[in-house]
Amino acid sequence: MAYVAVQGGQEAIRESNSLLEYDRVAQGQSIEVDLIKATMKDLVYQVMSESSLYDEDLAALAIKQARGSMEEAVFLLRAHRSTLPRIYYTTITDTSDMEVERRISASFKDIPGGQFLGKAYDFKQRFLNFSLVDEDQETIEKIIRDFESQQRKATDQEFNKLPKVVDYLVSQGLFKRRANDDSEPDDITKKKIEFPASRSQRLQSLTRGQTGAVTSFGYAEIRGFGIGSHPNIGELRVGDLPLCVSHNGGTDQDTYYIGSIKVTEVEAFCQADQEEDGENVLGFEIGYGLVYGQNETKAIAMSVLDHSLEYSQGQGALSSDEEFVLMHIDSVESSGFISHLKLPHYVTFQSHLDGMRKIKNQEAKDE
Repeated sequence: MAYVAVQGGQEAIRESNSLLEYDRVAQGQSIEVDLIKATMKDLVYQVMSESSLYDEDLAALAIKQARGSMEEAVFLLRAHRSTLPRIYYTTITDTSDMEVERRISASFKDIPGGQFLGKAYDFKQRFLNFSLVDEDQETIEKIIRDFESQQRKATDQEFNKLPKVVDYLVSQGLFKRRANDDSEPDDITKKKIEFPASRSQRLQSLTRGQTGAVTSFGYAEIRGFGIGSHPNIGELRVGDLPLCVSHNGGTDQDTYYIGSIKVTEVEAFCQADQEEDGENVLGFEIGYGLVYGQNETKAIAMSVLDHSLEYSQGQGALSSDEEFVLMHIDSVESSGFISHLKLPHYVTFQSHLDGMRKIKNQEAKDE
């Protein structure tokens, strides 16, 4: 390492790594990867999302190795992703095919296909549940039995192929779709993002951005540090999205189902000026968000920023400046640069001190 500039540096590094490994198991306890997958799903989703790699086993392993540190787990998983070959690209996926487990709209009470609350923290009281401290296997099994018994009594209903809320608006003549852009999307995992960025680059950057950073920038946009106003959630979906690949570049009919991924999708209705018959009239555009797993806050914030970056660039607002937003939400880039300040900067700092000494000495002579 170029930063090791003192004698004995390698030995000190080995001892530091040994201490870190010891501290991980010093209490005589170790958490299993399967247990992390089963009980820390939201953490696993975040790590996969920010790493651009959907693999629950590897994400759980990264969490274990990182001792629960989000930034370290993402760093580990993204580094591993960079070693993997790119064998296939999936075919174009229509999110209308999602097997929905949660679907809500904050814009309409009644939507085609109905609303499904699913599982969410939205309706839970934020009190610590101290009974979880002594939760045993018998309690867990009772919760499972009671829930599954109740589910058997529920009415069967299809939860895929549900219509989109925006399609309802289109049918009513209240929203006009833009023409599809069928150009090949950019892949920021293979080519560094350039500015001005394409929308595919922006969406990829937002979906793998650090959850807290994306949320904060989205919040700043709504609070008035951008040009956006209060958006309305037209539709929020959580569910499993089927993925297919084509064999040897075959036709759409020559495809193979390879599995599904859990995603959260948001279509937000954002106020925008539109031109009709040569005049500006009040209308709305769609802000889009889609992230791995169930991470609704991030998906909503992503939709807010997508709208801001797509329709509001060049208006002087920080949350509408694509370079400012996209370069600062990347967890590996930002945490890596901040963390590098801990490494030795002996040479550069001594240079600053030498410069200061020379100035002080010159000032003393002039006096």
